[in-house]
Parts: sequence; structure tokens; C-alpha cells
Amino acid sequence: MKNTFKIIIIFFLFVAIYSCSTKKDTVVSRNFHAINTKYNVLFNGQEAFNKGIDQINKEYKDNWFKVLPIEPIVFEKDKIVAPVFNNGPGAGFGKSKTKQKKQTTTFERAEEKAVKAIQKHGMNIDGMERNRKIDDAYLLLGKARYYTQRFIPAIEALNYVIANYPQADLIAETKIWRAKANLRNDNEETAIEAMKLLLVVRDTLEADLPDVIKEQAHTALAMAYVNSDSLQLAKKHLQLSTKTLNNRNQAARNLFVLGQMYSAENKKDSAVIYFDKIINFKKAPYKYKIHANIELAKNSTKDSLSSVILARLQKLIKDRDNRPYLDELYYQTAVLQENNNNVELAIKNYNNSLRAKNGSNIQKTYTYEKLGDYNFKNAEYQLASSYFDSVLQITTDTLDIRFRRIRRKHKNLASLIKFENIVTKNDSILRIASLSKEEQKLFFEKHIEKIKIADEEAAQLRLNQIAFGSASVSLQSARKGKWYFYNAQALSFGKTEFEKFWGTRKLADNWRWSENATINTNNNIDSIQVNKVNLKYDLDSYISSIPTKKETLDTLLIDRNQSLYELGLIYKEQFNNKNLAKLRLERLASLNPKKELILPINWHLYQIYSDLGDTDKATIYKNVIINQYPDTQFAKIILNPNEKITEDVAVDEVEKNYSTMYYLYKAGKFKDVVIMIDDYLATISNSKLIPKFELLKAYAIGKHKDKQAYKIALEFVAVSYGNTEEGKKAREIIAQLEE
Repeated sequence: MKNTFKIIIIFFLFVAIYSCSTKKDTVVSRNFHAINTKYNVLFNGQEAFNKGIDQINKEYKDNWFKVLPIEPIVFEKDKIVAPVFNNGPGAGFGKSKTKQKKQTTTFERAEEKAVKAIQKHGMNIDGMERNRKIDDAYLLLGKARYYTQRFIPAIEALNYVIANYPQADLIAETKIWRAKANLRNDNEETAIEAMKLLLVVRDTLEADLPDVIKEQAHTALAMAYVNSDSLQLAKKHLQLSTKTLNNRNQAARNLFVLGQMYSAENKKDSAVIYFDKIINFKKAPYKYKIHANIELAKNSTKDSLSSVILARLQKLIKDRDNRPYLDELYYQTAVLQENNNNVELAIKNYNNSLRAKNGSNIQKTYTYEKLGDYNFKNAEYQLASSYFDSVLQITTDTLDIRFRRIRRKHKNLASLIKFENIVTKNDSILRIASLSKEEQKLFFEKHIEKIKIADEEAAQLRLNQIAFGSASVSLQSARKGKWYFYNAQALSFGKTEFEKFWGTRKLADNWRWSENATINTNNNIDSIQVNKVNLKYDLDSYISSIPTKKETLDTLLIDRNQSLYELGLIYKEQFNNKNLAKLRLERLASLNPKKELILPINWHLYQIYSDLGDTDKATIYKNVIINQYPDTQFAKIILNPNEKITEDVAVDEVEKNYSTMYYLYKAGKFKDVVIMIDDYLATISNSKLIPKFELLKAYAIGKHKDKQAYKIALEFVAVSYGNTEEGKKAREIIAQLEE
């Protein structure tokens, strides 16, 4: 009886196994494989895929200062993955003879599961797939390949679904993913055509598409139109994609991108509508809500709303949940305050933005730039330069137009700061050198006393930090509840650190002085350190450093005066700050500068006061030029101000004429070159090549006239075109002639 029972069980098991074969088209077999595909293999694959999507949404870092990409993912532009052709029909996979390395990423695991479902549960019998869940496996396969940037294999898998399962429930979603893969392969036209057919045909001829599919299709179309620079059509489909808001992540993103697009077109009212929608969208992720509030502040068009928005931002700052966004909230608050002329509060909040924990480097670049621009506008050029330098230090996108603009500003400021430092330093040295010995001694004694106080405070602070902050865990526990001097461990540690820094000292007044140090001859490091520290307190070292030789003092004076002249030119020509330019040049004029600078100083001051409308002052400098330098080009320009060009000449023609005159110069016809340049310059004025003609003319004068005439011609080029390469070259030659 027992044997009969065993035989029956084995028989039924054999029948069940036989009926579940992928080669048998039976009800049991179809349902068995469909259930295994859905609830076993594909379930695990879909879970891995969803985990990958969540990871992208969590880790993707948006640049909120630029229009966001519609899809929050970055693909490597140059990465191309070729399709794999093997036995699986349209799937791009098959049994490989070589052992494959196990994949680890979530999307690769999803692909593994999709492949496993197709290989183990596929029921392709007589050219027809009998497992109704295999189309789901191919769709998952295409989506997983899309996120691993294998777009061609992804399209291959998706095409297999469209070709073999035209009536499948997921056919519309499959077409959307194929369109997105085509977009990533720069086939925008193919993607647009496919999405139009999907939306139009389904809407007019067949049953209406589900809202979720419509959202995806319109989003894909918007992506295609953005890629093809059709922004108006992109906005239209983004609007259509946000009618139902089923996918909260993508819907919030689409609304935000719409607001940014309208803001970029300066359509502030339309932008505000979409940012308000995000704020009122309860299911929207919080990062979009908080940035919508910030964008709302940026796009506010009514002054009456400014105080309301400012109050809202300050309320958001007080909310502890917003700590990750404090740098951005403080920054936008400062922008509003600056626009309302609350400059002190604005500066305070810009600095709060920089001090915010976990602030992004992108945000810091904008904050540093704002502070740099503010100080630049207020002629605090050295401070502005330090802020621009901070921007350049942390910027990663060196190809950005904004970065290049800041770098150009910083480069221009570098020369200015160099000359300002020379003026400050040389003024200080010359002033001290002009004092009597007693006055010098008194000056440096006060200076040394300040250093001593500062060093003592720094040393005490360091000891406190060591004793109470960073000594060790045991030291911290030992001092709990005790005053510092009651704690033997803290005292011992502090004494050791003191001796490392100051050496061994006697208990006496003026213990910091080097003669009171008991220097350990066996410890060269401490010896060197004590000597180095106390050199700052040595009065004789300061007195001996003051230059006394006339040649040295004259050099300092000449360098100071030349720097003042350069500063006058920079403020006048590069920064258009005529007030600072005239201050530098007028100070230079009062310092008895060298003879070569007198003419250009008067010329630039004449131009500055003429531009400022101060005719009385301008007349003073004009008279100096006319009376003392009547034969110079500057005098001729002043006496004939109406001799201007009536028309511009084409650049090609100017270059051609310059080449002709240059070859005449090379041929030794110097007088002819001078005459031709004078005649030709009377016919042009707005050409960028004028400095080249003037420098060539100066060279020609130097070849057939004396040194003084050559120098005068070069000075005209150096003064009139000081910021050009030709002007700089002329100054170099003048310096060589004066040696």
C-alpha cells in the first residue's frame, strides 16, 4: 500500500513538472511561469530598480542658480556602449561562454533579474510568447539599461516589446522610454515624432491614455524640445504634464523648471504663479518647496510685497528644519535687504550665509561675488579683490561666462593692489626715515609694546585651548568641576606647553625679553624658537632696518611716484573712477615728480576735469600744456578739438595700410613713414589699430631724429594708449632710454 502511495505521488509530481515546462502551452504552465515571473524574479528586479531611482533623487545635487534639467540625472557625454548581438531575440543578451563578473549596482541587479525572467520563464512557442509577463521583463530590461547609459541596447529591448507585444498594457510606457533613450542618443526628431503619435492617435482614435502615461509622455516631449532649443513648445508640454500631478517628484520638478523658464524670460508674474503652485502642492518634496520660496523672493515685482516675502524668509530661517538651506535663505534675505538699501543688514546676512554649516560651494561663489561687487562699487578695491579671489578658489566650472568675468575683474585689480601696496609701504618707510632718532625710537617702542600685548593674549588663548579644549579625554574628565589651577594634570600640561613656546623663564618682570630666557643648549629647536619670537621685541633691529642712504631713499620715492601715476591711469581708464584718479594724480603732482611725468599728469588731469564738467580746474591744466609744451601732440589736440573723423574705415583696409607702412619702415624710408602715418591718422579715429600706427611712427622718428624726439613720441603713445600693449611697450622703451 505504501509503495502504491509513493508511486502515485511521484507520478503526479512528474506530471506537474512536465506540465510546467516552458515548451508546453498549457494553462498550468502559462500561469505557473507568469506567477513566478511577476512575484519572484520581476518583483526583486523592480525593487532594485526603485531603489536606484530613490538613490538618484536623494543624491543628485541640483544647481538651483541655473534652470534645472527636467530629468535629475547626469550622463557621461562621451560614453558610448555598443549593442551586444547574440542568441536572445532583440534582448541583447544570451548565454556567454566566458564567466561574467557579478554586477553590484541597483540598476545592474534589476537588469540581471529581467534577463533571468526572460531566460528561465520565457515561453516562446511557435513564434509567440505565451508568458504574459515577459513584456514587463523586457520593459524593465530597457529601463535598467537606460540608467546604466547603454541606450542602444535599451532601445533594442524596448523595440522587441513594441514589435512583438503591440497590444500589451505597458506598450505606451515602453514607447515613452524608447523616446527618452533616443533623446540620449541625440535623436530628438525621432523622439518627438513618436510622442506626438502616441498622444494624438490615442486621444483621437482610441481609448484615452491614463493620466500617469500622459504626464510621462508630455515630460519626455518637453525634454526633447529643450534639447532642440524649442523652449516655447517645451513650456507648453511641461504645463500639460502638470495638470494631474500624479508623480509628485517629477511634477514638482516640472513646475519648478517652468517657473525658472519664465523667470529667465523676465516674465516675473508667470514665474510667481508656478512657484506658488509648488508651495501649495502638499505632496511636493520639501527641497522644491523651500527653493520655491527663495525663487518667489527673486521674482517679486511689487515693492509692497517685499516686506511680506522678507518676513517669510526670516520665519524660514528660524525654523530648525531649514538648517540645511540656511546659506541660501540668508543670501536671498541679504539680496532683498540690499535692494531695500538696508546695506548693513545685507552685509551681515551675506556673512551669515558664508558661515552657515554645510553651505554649498556654488552658493558661496555667489555670496563672495556679491560682497566683491559691493566693495568694488564703493571703491574698496583691495577688499573686493580678496572676495573675487575666494570665488576663483572654490569655483569648479572654469568655462562658465560668469567665472571668466570675475577672473577678468580680479586680474585687473591685481595690478591696482600691487601699486597701492607699493605706495603704502614706501610712504611708511619714507615717513619713518624722515623722523629724528628720538622720534624713531619712540615710534618703535610703541609698536613693540603692541606686539607684546598681542602675543601675550595669543599665548594665553593657546594655553587655555590646550588645557580646556584639546588636551585629551582624560585631561578633560580630570578638570570637570575644578578650577584650572586646582587641577594638577592641567597645570602640568600647561607648563610643558608654555616652555615649548617660550622656553624656561625666571619669575621676574619683563619675562618675555630674550635675556631672561634660560635656553637649553641641548635643545636647538627651542633655542631657535625663543630667538625668533623675541626678535620682534628688539628695538635695535627695527632702527637698523630704516634705510639711510640717499640712493635707497630716492629709489623708494621714484617707485612710489611711478605707482601713483599707474594708479591714476588704472582708476581713470580701467575702472572709470575719476575721483580716485584725480586724487592720485594731484598728489603725484604735489610731490615734485620727475620731469617726464609732468606732461602726462597735466594731460590726464585736464581730461578728468573736462569730463567732470569743472572747466576752471581743466583750464589750469590746459594752460600748462599749451604754454610749457606747445609743440606736443597734446597741445595740438587741445587747440584743435573739432578735428575729428567723419567715418570709420574697414578693419581689413586699415590692416592693409599698416602692412604697407610697416614694409616702408623695414625698407629704411623713415621720413616717408612718419608723413604717411600723420596723413592717414587724420582719416581714421575709431580703429583699434591706431596705437600700432602711433608706435610705428615713434620707431620711425627714433630712426631719423635725435633721442629726445624719440622719447617724446614714445611718451605720447605711453600716455594716450597706456592700457594697450603698444602703450606698455612704449613705457618699457622709455625706461630703457633713461637707464
